[in-house]
Amino acid sequence: MRERIDYRALFAATPSPYLVLGRDLVIVAVNRAYLLATARTRAELVGRYIFDAFPDNPADPDADGVRNLSASLHWVLRSKEPDTMAVQKYDIPVTGRPGAFEERWWSPINTPVLGPDGQVEWIIHRVEDVTEFVMSRLPRERWAGVLGEREAMEAELYARARELQQLNEELRKAHARERQIAVTLQEAMLQSPDLAGHQDIAVRYMPAAGSLNVCGDWYDVVDLPCGFAVAVGDVVGHGLEAAAAMGMLRSALSAAVRALHEPARALEVLGLYARSVEGALATTVVKAVIDDQGHRIRYSSAGHLPPVLVHPGGSFELLDQATDPPLGARPRHVPRPQAELPYVPGDTLVLYTDGLIERRGEDIDVGLRRLTDTLTRHTRLAPERLADMLLARLGVSSGGRDDVALVVVRL
Repeated sequence: MRERIDYRALFAATPSPYLVLGRDLVIVAVNRAYLLATARTRAELVGRYIFDAFPDNPADPDADGVRNLSASLHWVLRSKEPDTMAVQKYDIPVTGRPGAFEERWWSPINTPVLGPDGQVEWIIHRVEDVTEFVMSRLPRERWAGVLGEREAMEAELYARARELQQLNEELRKAHARERQIAVTLQEAMLQSPDLAGHQDIAVRYMPAAGSLNVCGDWYDVVDLPCGFAVAVGDVVGHGLEAAAAMGMLRSALSAAVRALHEPARALEVLGLYARSVEGALATTVVKAVIDDQGHRIRYSSAGHLPPVLVHPGGSFELLDQATDPPLGARPRHVPRPQAELPYVPGDTLVLYTDGLIERRGEDIDVGLRRLTDTLTRHTRLAPERLADMLLARLGVSSGGRDDVALVVVRL
């Protein structure tokens, strides 16, 4: 069920000064920012005709605030369209000093709110206090006069700049909150409890540069009676939708391999499950099961890039003998292939997603060769250092165009 929004609380907390008028121009609501800007209380304003609450300054023979604001409000009532007024000198009464007024300059906007009958039911009156700017720009002898065209334009720009500054600050805070939520969500979905028992496995997760730190790439490490299993996968797309699909697929594959112990059979189960998960089709994933007693690797791939097995002497093998289409690519269920090969202690197995090696306008084989060249030159590094070296040498240590998941296993 969707959470109900408390619009009264939102209105009260809005940092810009707002006042709401009825059709009769009687004040029906004000927010805290408006009360602060005018040094009034809610009891002094709500229920009063706006021009009784804010009359012209009788000591200023050139005062035209009431006339200009009234013209704008009545135009809004007739046209049902918003009206942005020019910067306006409109002095306000000083609380506790009858007859005393304080000079103020404002940048007002009046916006209609239509009722069910299509007529204006309310008018939202928003103002920005630009007094400080106007007085800092005008000679003292012109403070009480009418703004010239240039000064009016500068004051208007100042008001809009302040408004944009406030909005940018609000957006920055909102983005920071969303990013923290996203990071927490991704970390929760990528937890691998069994990983803590493997000191010779390094994992890395790098979201695409500029993203909210959530994506569809994943890695996983699962302990099995015969050894352990590792996997990486890549859901098409970025953001929360891809992350949601990733979380479901990752959990399903982890459960499947725990029950079946064979990578191909686990991927078959995952393929069937993926048909019921929105956004899961065309996902690529590779699963490898390491038999640490028999020193053998069994693997199966659903359209994923081949893992690399690097030997201490610098040679390597691509695990590309059991590759099948991505999840959901076939209309009917077909058993997936599985292959195996031996390894010797000290070998290094590397699984990765395409963001590590793929570059726009470049053949994927070029990126794969860049990866294998780096691995063969630095294969004796410990897994943690090797993982960092790969990210740095392949240019994604600070994030790239695509998400990256990386698993480095010292066998």
